[in-house]
Amino acid sequence: MIKIAIVDDELLAREVLEEYCSKINNFELVLSTGNPIEFVNFMQQNEIDLVFLDIEMPELNGMGILRSMIASPKVILTTAYSEYALESYDFGVVDYLLKPIKLERFLQAVNKVSALQITAPKTTHKKEELTIKHDGLPLSIPFKSILYIQSFGNYVKIFTDTRMYLISETLINITTSLSGNFQRTHKSYIANLNRVTKATRTHVLIDDKKVPVSAMYKVVVFEKLEALAKL
Repeated sequence: MIKIAIVDDELLAREVLEEYCSKINNFELVLSTGNPIEFVNFMQQNEIDLVFLDIEMPELNGMGILRSMIASPKVILTTAYSEYALESYDFGVVDYLLKPIKLERFLQAVNKVSALQITAPKTTHKKEELTIKHDGLPLSIPFKSILYIQSFGNYVKIFTDTRMYLISETLINITTSLSGNFQRTHKSYIANLNRVTKATRTHVLIDDKKVPVSAMYKVVVFEKLEALAKL
């Protein structure tokens, strides 16, 4: 089964999508919400394969969610506005549906998902390390030892407990290899939230290093830190 989430602050829009999803045999709707923060929190504890995501929402819009997600599910954007279309494809969205969404257009988007061969996640051991190529050789870095990652032109710097690694990679590409409580805090930074010792309005503190938190990401960052503090 493909696990589905619907995130839209318009009740009618959610109801339409719920009805359409009910017509697809291998769709399992696991979350339908008008609260984007509820979705972000749900994602921390649950697997989702595909999300129908509205763009214009209060507090945290769909583009903000896209920018914040690590190892994100497939995304179909739903909106009454077309101006975000170009930017959205930078995040690898499957499709961009303009409201009101007709069943025929919904099915076209679903067929694109099927073409990508989405399958429900298999039960496997949890990944605990990041594998990179350093000085031409493969190297595995335990997630728990990573403090934060910084974009540096066409490279990224990976800061760990013991040293810094400079590798030829982009921040966007490296996010696909991360799991757990890694979070984009700024356009140039990813932080390991498990290692945060203090947070302010502008940065988080990790091992006495200040990692910036931009306005674009601060809502998600502080919501996740609050959720971790309750565990």
